[in-house]
Amino acid sequence: MTDIKSLVNACDSLLQPERFRDYGPNGLQVEGERPIGHLVSGVTASRALIEAAIKAGADAVLVHHGLFWRGQDGRVTGWLRERLRLLLSSGVHLLAYHLPLDAHAEWGNNAQLGLRLGLQADARFGEQDLGFLGSTTALSLTQLTDRVQASLQRTVTCVPGDGRELRRLAWCSGGAQGYFEAAIAAGADAFITGEISEPQAHLARESGVAFLACGHHATERYGAPALAGQVAARLGLTHTFIDIDNPA
Repeated sequence: MTDIKSLVNACDSLLQPERFRDYGPNGLQVEGERPIGHLVSGVTASRALIEAAIKAGADAVLVHHGLFWRGQDGRVTGWLRERLRLLLSSGVHLLAYHLPLDAHAEWGNNAQLGLRLGLQADARFGEQDLGFLGSTTALSLTQLTDRVQASLQRTVTCVPGDGRELRRLAWCSGGAQGYFEAAIAAGADAFITGEISEPQAHLARESGVAFLACGHHATERYGAPALAGQVAARLGLTHTFIDIDNPA
């Protein structure tokens, strides 16, 4: 068993959230009442995850997408009220780490995504160095797409480039389509991320660099359980990852 201060300190020491300019608060977002013996991790602090975590006997929940974001309506009504009610009535703590969890070189979303795709980063790119870049043996776009789909169990939206062999691959999990130009400038032959917006299709065709949109949730399933598993082992906690399916 441990207390919430020790859990937060363990996460903060690994992720160093103070280094990042983020869209919401990192660390403890909802303080519960329970001593912590069982840690549940998940991608998003949705009602479904909170309910499943309570059912699983969680004392604390650690997620990538928390409850509070810059610019959102601050009133505690509707969906936010219900999620908070569930947490507060059960005494369960909620921790959330956004960009720090994307960026961590070992336990982060991008590091863990690369691990599953057989990619090793040797450089970073983009704002706050969130994008990862690495070399691979020459691949065709079909080979890369098949590898990603098999690993993530997710259909990929692919915009082909100019048909070149793929030797330098860039990736950044989640909604990182805005990093595409930085990936091109960094020398990537293909870019892997979660989402695609209208401009990226044109940019892929005109630049010759392929773009693979693999799902926001699908590319960010791995950081939270990796971090939580590491922290749980250090603090002597049990850990359960609960994956709430999301087609986005």
